[in-house]
Amino acid sequence: MQLFLKSNYMQKETQMKIPQTALAATILLSMTVSVLAGDGATTTSAPALGAGCVNDSYPALVSGALAYAKLAALPAGTLLKAGELVITEQEVTDQISKTPADVQAQLRKNQLFLLEQIATGKLLLAEARADAAKNARDVSSSSEKDLIQGYLAGMADAATVSDEEIADFYTNNKDAVGGAELDKVKPQIAAYLRQQKQQELVGRHIKNLGQRMNIEVSADWAKAQADLAKDNPVDKARASGKPSLVDFGSKGCRPCDMLAPILETLKTKYEGKANVLFVSVVQEQILAARYGIEAIPVQIFFDKDGKEVFRHVGFFPQEEIEKQMVKMGMQ
Repeated sequence: MQLFLKSNYMQKETQMKIPQTALAATILLSMTVSVLAGDGATTTSAPALGAGCVNDSYPALVSGALAYAKLAALPAGTLLKAGELVITEQEVTDQISKTPADVQAQLRKNQLFLLEQIATGKLLLAEARADAAKNARDVSSSSEKDLIQGYLAGMADAATVSDEEIADFYTNNKDAVGGAELDKVKPQIAAYLRQQKQQELVGRHIKNLGQRMNIEVSADWAKAQADLAKDNPVDKARASGKPSLVDFGSKGCRPCDMLAPILETLKTKYEGKANVLFVSVVQEQILAARYGIEAIPVQIFFDKDGKEVFRHVGFFPQEEIEKQMVKMGMQ
């Protein structure tokens, strides 16, 4: 967050955007994952988590439209039902087959995540069409992608930022502006805060799809997929009973390479007490998408119960990393 207001040069020095690949066609809405990960918004009429919801049984494996979906006994080959929408196992298999070979193996282990992306796109498309019909808009020439984007953009337009919020951000993030006066960076701060609010609005809307409609997911299939999805270094670390630091990055990324020796030092220092991991976003594209990684490096801190407690984007000095470790009870 603090990196947003730095100069273009400094931003390139401290973080890198992940280039889009063919994966973008498969992960329809993965950009929402990071917004949704910590958002537990509910409505008064919504079912509470713990009432047979997917997220209650398999926390951290879904974070959007399926979080409030119910586990149910569905006909063989049917993975999801929501009103007239039905998604079959064959549809998920076909989607996997359209991706690059090196990604297919990853998706086969993360089919629950893929199902969520497919379902989210279809459910939002249905809402977008219903909204267009309600407001008598002619969308016959619009693509499905444009329909969804327009629908979400209209929702995001409701986000506003007050002068007080801008002033508070400036006070709490003075290092990020390099000593500049508030008047000189006010437009950038306002744009940044509005973008964050827009993401939160859209994120809540997507996550609450399962609250506004009855979504059912095959219980037997979900159980099998959950076991496969947890077979990775990050989820194993989170289940270890120890605090964890996971750094998502890539070799050749300057800030990532700057962090590499720091991570090695921390591995030695906290050996037996905490997990310190590096995950390559090149080799683990789906895992990175699951955790909402859009720029690198990203450091995610998990407590001993596997709950995410802090996230930082960009280069993070060892001193600052260790402050977070201390907050998690490490000495």
